[in-house]
Amino acid sequence: MVSQTKGEAVTFKSIYEQLKIASTATLTTVLKRRGLHYTFMHDVTPLRENSRMAGTAFTLRYIPCREDLDTGEVDNLTDVQRLAIEQVSEGEVLVVDARGDTRAGIMGDILSTRVQVRGAAGIVTDGAFRDSPSIAELDIPAYARAMNAHSNKTVHHASELQVPIACGGVAVFPGDVIVGDGEGVVVIPQGLAAEVADEAIAQEEKEEFILQKVHSGSSILGVYPPDEKTMAEYQAWRVKKDH
Repeated sequence: MVSQTKGEAVTFKSIYEQLKIASTATLTTVLKRRGLHYTFMHDVTPLRENSRMAGTAFTLRYIPCREDLDTGEVDNLTDVQRLAIEQVSEGEVLVVDARGDTRAGIMGDILSTRVQVRGAAGIVTDGAFRDSPSIAELDIPAYARAMNAHSNKTVHHASELQVPIACGGVAVFPGDVIVGDGEGVVVIPQGLAAEVADEAIAQEEKEEFILQKVHSGSSILGVYPPDEKTMAEYQAWRVKKDH
């Protein structure tokens, strides 16, 4: 985890709470305004509906298995997957690069439970989980591309942790901010997290007002996007809402 002072940790916790309010759709729009177009993981979805997640990326990289190394025996003191399980910390999201290969699960319910108990904010992979129904019942958000009962070593070899990876077609660096909702997962560079959170909350509020107008019968002309008249109405609505 990126080293933080106590004050910085408190600040990031509040930023995470803001980011969990904003939708991933809003966040991708805000990031596009900053020239970041590839931030939403492709084909990575929540195991459980209405999931909400925000935390700092702790990365684990898988490569294809090799028969002389992946014999099925596991040494908890040297196996990179097990090292990641025992090192991921409170508030972090374990992000696993499985190369989009769903022929085997990257972990099952026992290891996922250990990640939860360690206080992690979530688990994300562009591969599959095994024991997926059990993982969906855990008190930790979990996102994947698929489900598969085969164990990881039939397809995957855990290679490195805390290195830059790809997940769902998106570059993920250790310390990036990972946000998930019912639609999927977005990656935010850590240095942009605070300003993205502020802008996203403001956009969510504006879209709440626009949606109310559309529900009441307004045309989208001059409303979405809003013209000066609609923006004046929005500002008046905000004042009334705040009081």
